[in-house]
Amino acid sequence: MSTSTATHADSSAAPVPVLSFGPVVLPVPGRPVDLQVRVTAPATGTGLPVILLSHGHGPSNHLSSLHGYAPLADLWAAQGFVVVQPTHLTSRTLSHLVADAPGAPDFWRSRAEDMTHVLDRLDVLERTVPQLAGRIDASGIAVAGHSLGGFTAALLLGAGLTDPDTGELVHLTEPRIKAGVLLAAPGRGGDVFDGPMAEQWPVIGAVDFSTMAAPALVVAGDKDDSRHFTSMGPDWHADPYTLAPSPKSLLTLFDAEHGLGGIAGYDAAETTDENPRRVAALARLTAAYLRSTLHPGATAWQTACEALATDAHAVGRVAYK
Repeated sequence: MSTSTATHADSSAAPVPVLSFGPVVLPVPGRPVDLQVRVTAPATGTGLPVILLSHGHGPSNHLSSLHGYAPLADLWAAQGFVVVQPTHLTSRTLSHLVADAPGAPDFWRSRAEDMTHVLDRLDVLERTVPQLAGRIDASGIAVAGHSLGGFTAALLLGAGLTDPDTGELVHLTEPRIKAGVLLAAPGRGGDVFDGPMAEQWPVIGAVDFSTMAAPALVVAGDKDDSRHFTSMGPDWHADPYTLAPSPKSLLTLFDAEHGLGGIAGYDAAETTDENPRRVAALARLTAAYLRSTLHPGATAWQTACEALATDAHAVGRVAYK
């Protein structure tokens, strides 16, 4: 178990110690390899809500696994959340083991099912992770995902998917998840899904956001132009907000590219828009959203949005429906 300190966006705030423990190994019958997760939590506090964090599919070997996304996991834990990070079968760390497994290479169904397996074993996590027993609020569950992880989160929140192989309409909604955060998630299919990588990832364009009914905050960078998938421009990443039913919120980050300032890892070489202030603000705003959504009557999100609207140096803007 490692201990680190994470600070809020306000650099003058006292550091909050967090504990990170992993891997916790969860055997899953039929899965090509056991499910491994990392758990990051504040050192103190009880009644802690849970964020299931789904990694993306980037070029690094280990950021797309339980070893990545420390900038978000640390900051969310410092703000009172237990963050659980699985290593999905799409991780490059597993490519030599699962290349020929059913569902390869996108493992879209398995990625969503990983989160259900985690929720089924929350009691195991509590017993296994030192100093965590009795501290989790199992009624306060959220999902967050970056890039391909945002696609996974959308499925868990209710989005439908037409299986490219069978034509079957599939729903993998997880009712125990009460809210979500989609970070630089893919957008719609159809005519705008026309980039050079679209044919290699048909499942990305097969999603239907019209049934994604659960509350969600969609985070999009206004410089995130994913030409490999679409000619639509950065607005494509706002589709999970635009095309889904309310209640939804959209946080557009100014000058942010696909890395949203560097959420996938500290000082990651492939982050094209490294900005620690943006990452800290993103963690603070998303935590405020989840706190208010999981606990009706809480005013953290309203307060954060009001402050954002009056900040002359705001990192972004918010829309609602």
